[in-house]
Amino acid sequence: MSNYFTENKDILFQFNRIDLEEIIRIREDNYEQSQTYSYAPKDYEDAKDNFRRILEVVGDIAGNFVAERAREVDALGSTFADGKVTYAKGLQEAMDRLNQAGLMGFILERKYGGLNLPISLYIFAIEMVSRGDASLMNLFGLQDISETIENYATDEIKAEYLPKFSSGEVSGAMVLTEPDAGSDLQAVKTRAYQDENGNWFLNGVKRFITNGNADVCLVLARSEDGTKDGRGLSLFVCYGDDSVQIRRIEHKLGIKGSPTCEMQFHDTPAQLIGARKRGLVSYVMSLMNGARLGVSAQALGIAQAAYVESRRYAQEREQFGKSILNFPAVADMLIKMKVDLESSRTLIYATAQAVDMLKVTDMEIARLKEAGESFTDIKEQQKHWKSLADFLTPLSKFVITEKANRICYDAIQIHGGTGYMQEFNVERHYRDVRITNIYEGTSQLQVIAAIGGVIKGVADDFFDAKEAQEFRHESRQLANKLKKIRNLFTKCKTYVLEKDDKAYQELHSAALVEMYGSIYVGYLILEEANEDSRKMLIAKKYIMDAMATALHHTESVTNGFDTLFADVEQILTRE
Repeated sequence: MSNYFTENKDILFQFNRIDLEEIIRIREDNYEQSQTYSYAPKDYEDAKDNFRRILEVVGDIAGNFVAERAREVDALGSTFADGKVTYAKGLQEAMDRLNQAGLMGFILERKYGGLNLPISLYIFAIEMVSRGDASLMNLFGLQDISETIENYATDEIKAEYLPKFSSGEVSGAMVLTEPDAGSDLQAVKTRAYQDENGNWFLNGVKRFITNGNADVCLVLARSEDGTKDGRGLSLFVCYGDDSVQIRRIEHKLGIKGSPTCEMQFHDTPAQLIGARKRGLVSYVMSLMNGARLGVSAQALGIAQAAYVESRRYAQEREQFGKSILNFPAVADMLIKMKVDLESSRTLIYATAQAVDMLKVTDMEIARLKEAGESFTDIKEQQKHWKSLADFLTPLSKFVITEKANRICYDAIQIHGGTGYMQEFNVERHYRDVRITNIYEGTSQLQVIAAIGGVIKGVADDFFDAKEAQEFRHESRQLANKLKKIRNLFTKCKTYVLEKDDKAYQELHSAALVEMYGSIYVGYLILEEANEDSRKMLIAKKYIMDAMATALHHTESVTNGFDTLFADVEQILTRE
């Protein structure tokens, strides 16, 4: 028996220390919801107990049901015949089990049959489900679609769709990408038009759509004739009825249980979500931020699975008369895996809390507006949480998915030749994790999304407060290292900005984002180390490695070497 919640000491550590009190108070309407719903918490202690029970259920299903079927799901994959997509048997069974446990309305309000849980708890669940089977997350994790409907649709649309999501009656798909519009969603051509009665219909082709065979689709389409950019796009919801043709499913490297579809809309009836022309600039950007956080958790879950397999193998495998765990090279890889996992977890739950705080400040402002009361004070809080969430979300996607890929790479290395064989799970983890730093925005796009916050210094006040804090003993030495990294970062940032070369700035944006992010995560881990001595070793390794990386970046950024651009044609055409 294996419960992915109760057996994971770091997940338990993060769960026990996470502070959701203000978030839950607002989401529960000062706990007045308990008067309407008998199962709603009466206070924060009651809520935290409920959370623990729910996550124990998720951990049990993921560890004892989902994981047991993952290899078969990978081998069978989803299949396509006569225009219909069929899930692998084990994937469908896993979805049914999650639905039976009432987990498909995780983040929806209770009036729609949901559990009314914050994003932070959802991220715990996604990590555990992904550890069991990464492809299952792509169905379970598409609950972001229902949240978008909840946030922006009319009451009539919410009432029509949301209870069906909570009950598990329908599944969803985020239908954005087209053959000629991948990262550049402004180029979307799928057309939305109205008949004489004002009813909307969709025509066009979409490609690389995860779970495109779903019952309900959120579709980005061009509603304004004659436009060619994002201002002419709107967001629509429709059913995956007979007017939606699945033309094919892709044959992929990994996450084979999750069908990736090419689909065509033939005068498909649809309903407008929110306002016209705000589909991309407002709603899809919000939707994708949620999806990026989910993918970060997916990568973390896959990496956790790969680490556990590698640690077990290293303990059991003997070479030259001893366990390979005793070889320094192998031990170093496992330590690095562990530090990357725990630092990633620190980052993702800080990000999820920022997203939750933004959500509840939005809710408070809406409540105050409706009551005709002033919301000036809370407006500053909203601004703070928005800037932090907008920075941390792409940072998490960039950092965590890149680290997860490295962990799965090293997992195969530790297994040696056997890890290359399908009999060992690390071969599947290596294939599954590769998509995480590509879809929902490549790592390069995450850097572009995060660099604005880095240049503006969105976390500078946090850094200033930490530098003024009195640390003791080992923590003081590590805090001094973080100060040095910040000085190196400032040197690099100043150099890049003063160079006034756009191409050079873009080239070194990743280094600036990584350095700035490492300072932020470093201070978070140092806080954890002051609470739990076990974390001090993690903090030491993380901060020392961050220092070495910062020195490397500083040399690379400030050497002024721009031949890459001046002589690019000559370099690339040489044989």
